[in-house]
Amino acid sequence: MNKIRYVQRDCKDKDKIEKFLRKTRTGVIGMNAEDYPYTVPVNYGWFDDSIFFHGMGSGKKADILSEEPPVCFTVYEEFGTVKDPMPCHADTSYMSVMLFGKIEKIHDFEEAATALWKLVEKYMPGYYQKPLTSKFIEQYKSSLDGNRVSVFKLTPEHITAKENQAEESELFKKE
Repeated sequence: MNKIRYVQRDCKDKDKIEKFLRKTRTGVIGMNAEDYPYTVPVNYGWFDDSIFFHGMGSGKKADILSEEPPVCFTVYEEFGTVKDPMPCHADTSYMSVMLFGKIEKIHDFEEAATALWKLVEKYMPGYYQKPLTSKFIEQYKSSLDGNRVSVFKLTPEHITAKENQAEESELFKKE
């Protein structure tokens, strides 16, 4: 795997990366399609050192993941534009994490229920009173096509992270 060439931006702080992956709400999964790469933004959860996301049991994403499990998953957040007297030196304050690995579809209903419950709690903490059960996941069908929900797990083989932190006073604010 290639290393980050812009070493000044390389983030090696594992705690910072973990916190960022737990709090950020959307990631983009990059997959190998037939003629072109195929990327899809998804809500996700980071726990047990893996990325979890879900989707309908059918469609292009599900088809590709069943054929080509190696993926890249990117999570990023932009914090603003960094001012500089020289226009060509203006920059962006950000953090990004890229995870590389193989996708597996979770077939165990108990594991799928646990992952989906953690996703529900991430995006709607405390809203639902009862956790999802394996029986519910086994029987639940999408209203769109009648397929079961699919839960996917990416256990990264390689992780890179970059950041360009800036103080609030360094960021451009339109007055």
